[in-house]
Amino acid sequence: MYKYQCLNPIAQVGIEKFDENYIRTETSEEADAILVRSAAMHDMQFGSNLKAVARAGAGVNNIPLEQCAEQGIVVFNTPGANANGVKELVLAGMLLAARDVIGGINWVQEHEEDGDLAKQAEKAKKAFSGSEIDGKKLGVIGLGAIGVRVANAAIHLGMDVYGYDPYVSVDAAWQLSRNIHHAKTVDELYKECDYISIHVPALESTKGMINREAISLMKKDVTILNFARDVLVDGEAMVDALLSGSVRRYVTDFPTPEIAGVKNAIVIPHLGASTEESEDNCAKMAVKELRDYLENGNITHSVNFPDCNMGVKEEGSRITILHHNIPNMLGQFTGLLAKENMNITLMANKSKKKYAYTMIDVDAEVSKDVEKRLEEIEGVLKIRVID
Repeated sequence: MYKYQCLNPIAQVGIEKFDENYIRTETSEEADAILVRSAAMHDMQFGSNLKAVARAGAGVNNIPLEQCAEQGIVVFNTPGANANGVKELVLAGMLLAARDVIGGINWVQEHEEDGDLAKQAEKAKKAFSGSEIDGKKLGVIGLGAIGVRVANAAIHLGMDVYGYDPYVSVDAAWQLSRNIHHAKTVDELYKECDYISIHVPALESTKGMINREAISLMKKDVTILNFARDVLVDGEAMVDALLSGSVRRYVTDFPTPEIAGVKNAIVIPHLGASTEESEDNCAKMAVKELRDYLENGNITHSVNFPDCNMGVKEEGSRITILHHNIPNMLGQFTGLLAKENMNITLMANKSKKKYAYTMIDVDAEVSKDVEKRLEEIEGVLKIRVID
């Protein structure tokens, strides 16, 4: 029997994926797993039972990843589950930037009591005219789950699309339209495109990537769309670029005091994944990840440990070991099991930077003594035996 806690409301269609072997708890001290969306976890004290945290969404800034790793707690996210919702809002943002629809709507509201509204609108509408996106060049930085969808959709809208991602995955490459131009450098994309949409994670190498230097390489009147992370754009540089007119529009899904209210900034209150479908998809994927890990030991979409999969656990016992990525760990594990005359039927080992994960299937029962001695090996973070 497993216990799970929800730190935020999680879509019921996801919760329903738990079977009778799962019980909901309101206390983290007794939880085997935690489901979370936006709740801050950095100041939480984790119970010794906690084995996994699943973020029903992509970003994990609210979770202390290293602390979790050192305590042998696997953190999952749900990449791609909200991709379509974000893609649709990016397209909406691009259309709102191309034509001053918001300005026009505001004008109508301000003049709603004018008895001659329709006639006055015909005179006023030229102030809100814009341009069509058909035939314009769109640059997509980052061709992951969302970037690929944005790029492909823009092709169908008649845009000329440039994509840049030096680390594009095989799966993403297969999904990418063959009509997309592959930019060799991000500078090439900056120089060519009328619209630039950012879809990269917030890493030390990407924070502030849209800065004064990058903007100086772009076309005058460029429109920049940021539905990825606020920290990817240097806020001060963007405000200056908007006020000077070198950037025509900045559309962002991340409201900050710095950018809110600035002329030609369209600021949306973080609505990218706020659709019923996205929330349902994230919840279902998060629960699926948790169940597969708790029941089979498989890791899929972890952000602090390597992904590793040995399929459904068959007869016998499955030993799962979260440990530091240091030499001779496998030798110590297998050597200890050999001394106990335990036959290994299947084994997998994966590493990710400073952490690693080992799964071992054996055809015998694993005693508490063996489990304890495995856990005492230097570098081991957590041992779990699934019978």
